[in-house]
Amino acid sequence: MTTLIVVGVIVVLLLFVVVGAYNRLVALDQTANQSFADIDVQLKQRQDLIPNLIETVKGYAAHEKGTLDAVIQARNAATSANSVNDKVQAENMLTGALGKLFALSEAYPDLKANTNFLQMQADLSDIENKLAAARRFFNNAVSEFNAIRRQFPTVLFAGMVGFGTDKPFFDVGKGERATMNAAPPTVNFQA
Repeated sequence: MTTLIVVGVIVVLLLFVVVGAYNRLVALDQTANQSFADIDVQLKQRQDLIPNLIETVKGYAAHEKGTLDAVIQARNAATSANSVNDKVQAENMLTGALGKLFALSEAYPDLKANTNFLQMQADLSDIENKLAAARRFFNNAVSEFNAIRRQFPTVLFAGMVGFGTDKPFFDVGKGERATMNAAPPTVNFQA
């Protein structure tokens, strides 16, 4: 009789551990999904700003068609990306293309002084700051999910209940990382 009670208590304790670990995985998965949705909102705002930015630049630098086309293609790829990995890759391409577009503005003083261009540049900068914060929150949520998924006893059953793989991080990508490791730009006020 006491053996049956001990076995029953052990089974109930194991059940509590498994249910608790599963519920923790579900909560962390939901947090990661919500934080990615927050990134999506910021990405959509950035993508919506780009057509107006391109039209403004066209008015001053229409013969820079290659740069403008690269931004348009990168934006189209970003809007059609679905998975986290596809979005990361597309957004990194878009960031690079926008960098070239803003570098182009240096060659056109009238464009650089245009109030619409300056406002869109400020709006884009604000969105980029919000995106950076949203990415940090997402990557933290993914890190926590991945760590719990790999911990004992969760690792024993995570795959069986649909949590068998790590979630991917939203990182800056190899090209962006190389740019960040390059020498900082020089500022020249003599122009």
